[in-house]
Amino acid sequence: MTKLADIEHFLGKKRLAVVGVSHNPKDFTRSLFRELRKRGYDLAPVNPAVSEINGIECVARLSDVRPPVEAVLLLTSPQVTGKVVSECAQAGVEIVWMYRASGAGAVNPEAVRFCQSKGIRVIAGECPFMFLPDTGFPHSLHRFFKKAMGSYPR
Repeated sequence: MTKLADIEHFLGKKRLAVVGVSHNPKDFTRSLFRELRKRGYDLAPVNPAVSEINGIECVARLSDVRPPVEAVLLLTSPQVTGKVVSECAQAGVEIVWMYRASGAGAVNPEAVRFCQSKGIRVIAGECPFMFLPDTGFPHSLHRFFKKAMGSYPR
């Protein structure tokens, strides 16, 4: 279960690798990428099919990120998540966020167990927009309903 302390710890990191950010500028992952940059995060995009994201060089593998990062946001399919978490362990990543808005998102139960076995903190699901201040509609409404239904991380 995702803990609010882990979310706050992740969002407290200012240098993040973002794995799986789309080449499509209209994709939701790009909206999230732009918002994090706007909020002062130093982002290292990772996608083997893209050379740059919003003017930032994009690398093919997490091991190519320089300087290395402690936190990784996964915007991947569950199958890719399973492969990337082993790179996270090799790179000494401290905390991983497996993004999810609907459906499975990046969450892969086997990858969650792998991370936990390696001492990597995991946020399995959730959308960062729900935990960033002043994100507006529809994120504030989603946050309100999750709190009202008791499914907001504690």
